[in-house]
Amino acid sequence: MTLATVIGAVLVFGIVGFIVGRGVYNRLHHRGGCSCGCGSCPSRGLCHPDRERSTGSPS
Repeated sequence: MTLATVIGAVLVFGIVGFIVGRGVYNRLHHRGGCSCGCGSCPSRGLCHPDRERSTGSPS
């Protein structure tokens, strides 16, 4: 392997790692991925379970 191949591979794996890491971070911090709003989404409870339970008035 040449030095250019190693540098290219490290760069590609670094970019892919950053993208995957950012997706995991966003998922853990309840930030949606579709950015189209959650009001009418049938899977809203999967992304925002705390919001799903808190729709009623407090007791």
